[in-house]
Amino acid sequence: MDSFKFENGEVLSDVVVEYMTIGTPKYEDGVIKNAIIYCHGSLGKFSSIKKIFPLSGSGEVFDLDKYFYICISQLGSPGSCSPSSTGLKNKFPKYAIRDVVNFQIQFLKEKFNLNHILGLIGNSMGGFVGLTLAIDYPDFCDFIICGVSSFKVAGHDYILSKFVNEIIESDPDYNKGELTYSLIRTLRLACLSEFNFGLSKEALRAKSNDELSLEFEDFGNESLEVDIFDLKYCNESCMNFDVENQLGKIKSKVLIISCKQDPHFPPELDGIPMNSMIKNSKIVIMDSDLGHLCFNDLESISFELNEFMSEFNDC
Repeated sequence: MDSFKFENGEVLSDVVVEYMTIGTPKYEDGVIKNAIIYCHGSLGKFSSIKKIFPLSGSGEVFDLDKYFYICISQLGSPGSCSPSSTGLKNKFPKYAIRDVVNFQIQFLKEKFNLNHILGLIGNSMGGFVGLTLAIDYPDFCDFIICGVSSFKVAGHDYILSKFVNEIIESDPDYNKGELTYSLIRTLRLACLSEFNFGLSKEALRAKSNDELSLEFEDFGNESLEVDIFDLKYCNESCMNFDVENQLGKIKSKVLIISCKQDPHFPPELDGIPMNSMIKNSKIVIMDSDLGHLCFNDLESISFELNEFMSEFNDC
């Protein structure tokens, strides 16, 4: 895009947007009428849409012959405009979830001439994006599927974000704006602090200590592929997320997907209260040892997904 203006007034020019489309566009008066946006989790990318692929075959709930999917690597993610991809590092403009939403809205209008979409599917941070979009642009989409997510970051999840921030800011090299050996070690520690928040407690307990040690080590090594500046900015945008008092503005129909074993957003604290606060919402509570990663097991709730999506089959 030629430029993008952040909520704080800062503007970046020549903004890169990485995205992928898949499926079958259907047109009405020259405009796509069956677009569904997929919003990935923290520092994910467009390819995260693969989570719905097991249910995208002919006759399935996310049938590629029925719908046209657009998955955007969101603002702050390395494939699109981010601290690392722009080279701005810690000079990149601070952004909030609202900026992530506006980034996608602007792109959809400029690239696809879309002023309305059929729906949005978002998991984890992608759920934050979906809820914020439905609040700020209440007529923009017909439905939201909000998976393993919440209306605010609070309690233990807020403290985890604060802890990640504290680890990164404790390294004096962070302010230099260049990658040093010390920052590489700090990045690894910051990422390792999140190891316990993926799989369920039950899944972790079922493994031997030797297995856990090996997986912990691998997790730390894989985290070195992340950029520490991208991580810091993304972490802060989530840490300050709170739309609890604005949920009444949502007009879209909402399907909330929670998981009993989710260490981040347990249903009793997040999904169930959110269901009571959003007028046109339904909730499905998964039972999966994948915990926060349960979007990799959507086949187990295919009946509930079909029931929700049946209203949008004739788009």
